[in-house]
Amino acid sequence: VAIVDERPFGGTCVLRGCDPKKVLVQAAELLDHALRMQGRGAAGPLASDWPALMRFKRTFTEPVPAQREKSFAERGIATFHGHARFISDASVEVGGEVLAAEHVVVATGSRPRDLAFSGAEHVVTSDDFLELEALPSPIVFVGGGYVSFELAHVAARFGAEVHIVHRGERPLEHFEPELVARLVQAGEERGVQVHLRAPVERVERCDSRFHVHAGGRLFEAALVVHGAGRVPNVAGLGLERAHVATAKNGAVLVDEHLRSTANHHVYAAGDVAGTGHPALTPVSSAHGHVVAENILHGARRTVDLTEIPTVVFAIPALAAVGLTEHGAKAKGLRFRVHREDASSWYSTRSLGALHAMAKVLVEEPSQVILGAHLLGPHAAELVNVFALAIRLRLTSEALRATTFAYPTAASDVGYLL
Repeated sequence: VAIVDERPFGGTCVLRGCDPKKVLVQAAELLDHALRMQGRGAAGPLASDWPALMRFKRTFTEPVPAQREKSFAERGIATFHGHARFISDASVEVGGEVLAAEHVVVATGSRPRDLAFSGAEHVVTSDDFLELEALPSPIVFVGGGYVSFELAHVAARFGAEVHIVHRGERPLEHFEPELVARLVQAGEERGVQVHLRAPVERVERCDSRFHVHAGGRLFEAALVVHGAGRVPNVAGLGLERAHVATAKNGAVLVDEHLRSTANHHVYAAGDVAGTGHPALTPVSSAHGHVVAENILHGARRTVDLTEIPTVVFAIPALAAVGLTEHGAKAKGLRFRVHREDASSWYSTRSLGALHAMAKVLVEEPSQVILGAHLLGPHAAELVNVFALAIRLRLTSEALRATTFAYPTAASDVGYLL
């Protein structure tokens, strides 16, 4: 086995994605919680220290590449630093060396999509944001997806003026609209300003600042951040030389076993695989296990993604698993919807929080959970209870009959049903 990477070993999630981002989010949550608890047992402002936060974040990221390389070596995995490119159906070249194999796994992830407007060269990526030595202000985030909302909520809690400009009618389009609207309201109360129907026309540098022209408005910014989506990272791989078929967006076309449809020597996993699955870390992990088993034991295993919980780590968090109401209707299912505004519930008020909502879909007459959509301070953990319920096809009665520790977030489950 050999592994090739042109960037430090560790991958997006650990080095420049989920993990370092969550370190920042948790610090921002602490600042927000302290603010909410003013007059409720806390007194005086809690000071923020962005450089100290960056130093703390690096204690999680900086050791990883060497640790990974050491781990690979201990397991007999050859490591190569550089850009790999196919030179035949089952061989790649890296740094002038040819690696021939029985199987080649493409797991190159995704990259920020190219921006079409004038001045796109002035826009930085989330990678750059996560390495800022100082936090500038104002900041304009382009696009209304996960990246923009999460980083915008962090920046606002650390004192920056923040704008999200989104070309569509509503942001976070794959989530339930009513919960997204409530999240937007919560963000605006903390200074996260969301501007809809505001496509970016151009970005201009003006001395040390930038002028962002979007939706007929002018926004002045010290930093402009790309949050307008990602595409499969296939540039320079030479997939055509391996006769690997790709989709229009560059994703590797694969069968149910994650093998290339055109070249069975090649597998693809994660964001680069054209499966239609969401680009999420748990999905990539599931793909990796399937690919490994199919290489070792023959192509027999498929990806089982019965439930895929996902979270926007804003403040409060927005979480979802299973079908949306629109998706359930499109499938022609019979179901009922439980809507709850949990803002006045003990689990919300005891944290000084103001916004919490839930929407749970239950199939009729089977009573199994079809989907759960949660907004609030406990949403990121509570969604996992519903993910387990969906996987095991637990009924709403079974969940209501379960005794959870009290007072905990899970003790609210019965009331959500």
